[in-house]
Amino acid sequence: MDIYVALVHHPVRNRKGDVVTTAVTNLDIHDLARASRTYDVRGMYIVTPLEQQRSLVSRIIAHWQEGEGTTYNPIRGEAFTRVRVAASTEDASLDIETKCGRRPLWVATGANLDRETIPYDSLRERIEAEDGPLLLLFGTGWGLTDEFLQRCDQWLPGVRAVEGRGDYNHLSVRSAVSIILDRLLGDR
Repeated sequence: MDIYVALVHHPVRNRKGDVVTTAVTNLDIHDLARASRTYDVRGMYIVTPLEQQRSLVSRIIAHWQEGEGTTYNPIRGEAFTRVRVAASTEDASLDIETKCGRRPLWVATGANLDRETIPYDSLRERIEAEDGPLLLLFGTGWGLTDEFLQRCDQWLPGVRAVEGRGDYNHLSVRSAVSIILDRLLGDR
């Protein structure tokens, strides 16, 4: 399967459980671009409904693909060839459908999912055996909303330590994306 990643900034929850739009961060864009290129992800979408935030992402992409970044750090520029910006997850999905000829399978994850999940090994086998696009969805803030999660086709368990290694569970989304890409696409 062709793998795509979306970092979703809306609709997500804040610590109180309210539906919010989170701010795009430069660090997320850089780290996810590099992880996506490392694991040969076909495209990495920064999803935000806020025009000013999409404009910021576009300027960052342009810096690394057309501006001084191309000569300052060409390797970083190469990673940015995979970065896209979208106003919604639906827009990202339509872009993928246009490229691939069919709607991507939506697979979401989160630290505290309350639904049946597919084991990483099972999804890894499916990725290796099947054709077509798959869109991995990651929420910012305190995670994707329940309404959004209901629209997904499958769910991966959240990243956490094995039982007995502690109960702290608040990884950065950058860390979670890298770990999950490695579980699904890494050398075994």
